[in-house]
Amino acid sequence: MSIKEFVQKFYKSDALIDSEILKTYLHPEVILEWNSSKGFIQMDYDSILEMANDLSRAYVRSKVRISHIISEDDLVSVRYSHFVKTIENPREEMLLAHFSTIWQIKDDKLYRGYQMSQFS
Repeated sequence: MSIKEFVQKFYKSDALIDSEILKTYLHPEVILEWNSSKGFIQMDYDSILEMANDLSRAYVRSKVRISHIISEDDLVSVRYSHFVKTIENPREEMLLAHFSTIWQIKDDKLYRGYQMSQFS
């Protein structure tokens, strides 16, 4: 599997709201540098898993729609929109945010991430 296919598989899975699935994709030394609407956030393995656990408490379903994905060497750049369904209203899909992320892959895992997000 190419690294581009690996990243696509990651985003098509429920990893963003299921920490057990997420563990299979993360390198133990993963670092995510995220420029969000709340400012700069740096996350490590444990804090990324904690975020997935938090999301799973609020959302029953997560869907990512990728609009662009490009790979070169050990890097994959992906632009996507993240949609969720809430526990209160599981029939309605809600846009969480738009993201642009560059992932560095190491040992067939997500190793370094550089991400920007914007609410719609």
